[in-house]
Amino acid sequence: MGSPHRVQALPGGARLVTETMPERHSTSVVFMFGGGSRLEDERLAGVSHFIEHLFFKGTKRRPSSKEIADAIEGVGGFVNASTDKELTAYWARVPSEHMALGFDVLFDIVTNSRLDPTDVERERMVILEELRMYQDQPQDHVQNLFEELIWPGHPLGRDIAGTQESVSRLSRDEILEYADAHYRLPNLVIGAAGSINETEVMAVVSGGLSMPPDIDGALPALPPSPLEGPRVLVRRRDTEQAHICLGARALSYLDPDRYALDLLNTVLGEGMSSRLFLNIRERLGLAYDVHSFTQKHRDTGYLGVYIGVDPNKAVDAVNAVMAELRSLGETEVSAEDLARAKEFTKGRLRLELETTNGVAFWLTYQELLLGQIKTIE
Repeated sequence: MGSPHRVQALPGGARLVTETMPERHSTSVVFMFGGGSRLEDERLAGVSHFIEHLFFKGTKRRPSSKEIADAIEGVGGFVNASTDKELTAYWARVPSEHMALGFDVLFDIVTNSRLDPTDVERERMVILEELRMYQDQPQDHVQNLFEELIWPGHPLGRDIAGTQESVSRLSRDEILEYADAHYRLPNLVIGAAGSINETEVMAVVSGGLSMPPDIDGALPALPPSPLEGPRVLVRRRDTEQAHICLGARALSYLDPDRYALDLLNTVLGEGMSSRLFLNIRERLGLAYDVHSFTQKHRDTGYLGVYIGVDPNKAVDAVNAVMAELRSLGETEVSAEDLARAKEFTKGRLRLELETTNGVAFWLTYQELLLGQIKTIE
């Protein structure tokens, strides 16, 4: 059986990944650039996220954020972007008959943004407020603190949006220089999924490529240093709950055992039938929210546990979680638990790939970061 997707090399080193889903009424388009916040030094912390914001402020053809939004929303579509630690993604989802419009708007955003000085200063204020907002959201804030501990002194341990200090001092010239160095064709993978004609997609994409065809000045993605023993960080806040993250370094997304880690995470703390949920919440009544999660990067990763708990029960909750972790390491996972974890993982993946957006991101992410695409089977 042939692969449902197709990968094509584009001029200048970019790649195009497509999957035809003829039964769908929508088409999703993703432009994904390698890089992200892990390539930023302390001086430029947050610049990738800053650029993502600025690209939506206006282009030479669509001079305001309203005109960008109107172009897509005028046909009932969606357009957005996100910055991660190893990539930045811009995407649009439109009715399939407006596929060319989705491409046109995304090409316009990433190649023709004005980066107006007034917009830079206005968006600087927005991002500073965004940083303050996350600090006021304990569940997000505690994960950022945990990542500071797990990757100390490394860009992976910083907030993707940077710091109050770095965002305040970033100059427009630094932003322009960074964007010019990283928004280049070898860093780009374009994905499209939906009711599409692949020949038409290739024609539209070929006509829109106008970025430089070589890499200029990119920093190497240096791995984190080894940890030197256990680390604890406590921040006191006047909140109704104690928000706790604990965990350990684990596998990268290139490690062949990463799938085993995902199954272990499912057994431990994914869903209402996981060990953490059944024992910490249902049996002991120590926490309303308790779950585990993984984070994977090119050369490192972690397995973490989050607990939202009454401060008076925090020590008991941590001890109970540690007992579950010890049990997981000392006893073999039963055949029943392993089978449940496999079905849970397969089912969640199938549900994620129900939409054209899910498929477009699935394809583009794998091609950019792994260099190969595994099918759902």
